[in-house]
Amino acid sequence: MVQLFDLLPTEERIIVDVLRHIILENLPENCSEKISFNVPFFFGRKGICIIWPSTIPRGGIKQGVLLGFWYGRDLKDEDHYLTQGTNKQVFYRIFKTADEIDDKPIVKLLKEAVKRDKQWKKELKK
Repeated sequence: MVQLFDLLPTEERIIVDVLRHIILENLPENCSEKISFNVPFFFGRKGICIIWPSTIPRGGIKQGVLLGFWYGRDLKDEDHYLTQGTNKQVFYRIFKTADEIDDKPIVKLLKEAVKRDKQWKKELKK
């Protein structure tokens, strides 16, 4: 994780840190974080969400930090917090400053994503 933070400009580093704390505080123990492509991915049975700073190549964004939910299309996003973009599966929100981060809708979406993730075991048994 230190390597990632060394690569990022100050504002992106702060945004990533705030998002990581929100996610880690709200994911159950059976979920974990993995650094891949120099970005944090969060997994349960499958992918739950990802934090991708624009400084890291291949993220598809030019500014800010993307918080993406792997199965965003399946989430009840009652607050209309996420954007679909061109990806049919990953829905996301881009933050350009840490002040834009509101933890309430993020926590709501995380709970929804964890609930969705728990269904994978049942689907695999069919």
